[in-house]
Amino acid sequence: MCRLLKYCFSHCLYAAMTRLKEIGKDINMWTSVHCLGYLSNLSLFVAICLGLYVMWEITANTIILVILILGLFALGIASIFYYYFSMETVSLCLIHILFGFLLGLLSFHHPNVDVKEQATQYLLLTSIITYTVWALLERVCGIAKPKSVFLTSYEVLELIGFSVSSTFVLTDKSASVCFLSAAFGVLLVTLRTKSFLALPNAICFVSISAHVFFVSYLFDTSPFALACFFVRLLCQPLLDVYFSGLSAVERWQPLLLQAGLWRRLSLLPLLTVEVGFFVLAGVKLGHLEVWYLLIPGFFVFGVFWVICHVVLIITLWAFHSKLSDCQRVLSGQRSDVNGLERVMTSKGMRHFCLISQRLAFFCVVSTIILGAFSWQWSNMLYISVFLLVCSLESLAHGLFHELGSYLGGTAVGYAVVVPTNYCSPDGQPTLLPPDQVQALNLRSTTMLNNVQRFFSHHVIETFGCDYSTSGMTLEGLQAKLRSFLESATADGPRHDTYVVFYSGHTHRSGDWALAGGETLRLEDILGFWREKNMGHCSRLVVVLDTDNSLPWVRAARQVEDVYVAVQGASLARTRDEELQDAAQLGDFTAEWVEFNCNPASAIRWTERGRAVQAAYGLSRNWGDYKLHLPTGNDVANHWRLNFPRITYPVVQLAHWSGGLNLFWTCSLCLKCLRRMKLNWFPPAVLDTGQGFKLVKS
Repeated sequence: MCRLLKYCFSHCLYAAMTRLKEIGKDINMWTSVHCLGYLSNLSLFVAICLGLYVMWEITANTIILVILILGLFALGIASIFYYYFSMETVSLCLIHILFGFLLGLLSFHHPNVDVKEQATQYLLLTSIITYTVWALLERVCGIAKPKSVFLTSYEVLELIGFSVSSTFVLTDKSASVCFLSAAFGVLLVTLRTKSFLALPNAICFVSISAHVFFVSYLFDTSPFALACFFVRLLCQPLLDVYFSGLSAVERWQPLLLQAGLWRRLSLLPLLTVEVGFFVLAGVKLGHLEVWYLLIPGFFVFGVFWVICHVVLIITLWAFHSKLSDCQRVLSGQRSDVNGLERVMTSKGMRHFCLISQRLAFFCVVSTIILGAFSWQWSNMLYISVFLLVCSLESLAHGLFHELGSYLGGTAVGYAVVVPTNYCSPDGQPTLLPPDQVQALNLRSTTMLNNVQRFFSHHVIETFGCDYSTSGMTLEGLQAKLRSFLESATADGPRHDTYVVFYSGHTHRSGDWALAGGETLRLEDILGFWREKNMGHCSRLVVVLDTDNSLPWVRAARQVEDVYVAVQGASLARTRDEELQDAAQLGDFTAEWVEFNCNPASAIRWTERGRAVQAAYGLSRNWGDYKLHLPTGNDVANHWRLNFPRITYPVVQLAHWSGGLNLFWTCSLCLKCLRRMKLNWFPPAVLDTGQGFKLVKS
């Protein structure tokens, strides 16, 4: 019998070791990192079981023992779903809501000092450490891919489980815990979207929760269990603040792609929470020991708070209306999600968000002032609702700040194509011989299509595309340019960027050769620009596909008083005039548009021996340019269009405070460095911030 047992044991041991050797060959970094995640969950599971067993021993409450047994039973069912039915989603959802519920039960009890309780604390601490290391290694090794999501389903389920557990232990205070869980969930969203006030909000939440909220209990809580719950949920969003490479539009994608009806309905819970906070703050008026300070102070701060929040609700409603317009344009273009950014840029969302950002910040400030004035140390419901309101308003401010900082400005474009290549001795453009007219028209039409593709891809508003085979008159072109340079957005402000494209005959000086022997010089265009752009901060980009564009490129570098850039190119000359593949007009436009509209383009402008050599020239102050910031007139127009008259002082105060530059010395130094870089060492590819780039060979 002993030999049989010895044989069975040795055989099983040999089989196990052989299996481990086979698995060891396939082990890589991905497997090792995931083992840490499994170890963290295992430590948490053992700690929960041991902790609940200790609670049952101390309290002799059979409900706790029943909950523990039912929890183990539910875990067994989840394992069956996972391994036998391949229902991974159902299994993991059941496990996470179970962990949140049981960890909540473990948190709301008085810890007893004995060996088993200490073992529970060590296991919880081990779970925290291993989970943090696992989340960090996943991001360092590139295993975890950032996702456009506010909250994962597992985070929501654990928060729900934690809130439900409070109803079993704290029947009369469960509402406070539920609001605290909601505030923590919104905090996770602010971190995942990298909101501007996310980190200060996180510090405020942790400080108030640890030193005020849970201290208000009439009995002690388990600090290790609470830390385990909050740290495990907070860890990944906090690390994503540094490691996530998603753009602002990608981070806010769950909201930006949501249907307009649901986005507007989301304002109802926000309005309900705001009104509830104001009512709870009014409870402070019941303490009439210092009524002569309390009543006037609450009236002043309360009126300021109400006005700021009326502004916030109206601002959010207007934002959803403009976003719905962008969604309709996007669906009409049948573009992908990446096209939403360009549509929002063309619709002036950046300008709207820059103004709204200041209004939302004042809303946060008004809540902090009213909350501090009406602070109630022993009212747990007030504290939790205050944290929830601060998180929601920080999230709204983050939305406007991120989009205002990330989206480009509006742009408008005008193109002129005159398909003539040769010039008579008197400078008059003449048509090509009949046998070359068809080829020239085909090349010019292709050029015009490329320009329209460029305008459409970057959502540049098209002012017009003029195509003339007989040349354009100076008077007609000047009238068109004047009208183009004074155009503005539908909301009133001028466009941030004005793009002029020209392809046609030029003189050796680069001046445009027009009908009747007349010419248009760069100085003439700059004169129109100074006249129309006086008092504004827009920029002019001139794109030339001509035989003699380099003189204008060099002339643009001498301009000092306006923001202007000239993109041109030179064509390689060949001795064999009959060579079919020689560079011609239109080749630069085709390559430049392909480079700016196709991210996967293989065009390299710096390679040697190119037939088309690109060059650009920038005015001396180009490095000082910033996208249009809201002026006093812009704010006044915005106020008249969207807000009631009573809110005007708050809107003006927000504009004035937003214009303060407390770090002007740093801004001055950076401005000088940018100007030196662009004037002395211009990059081969210059990003205009409008979605397209200027290039040089």
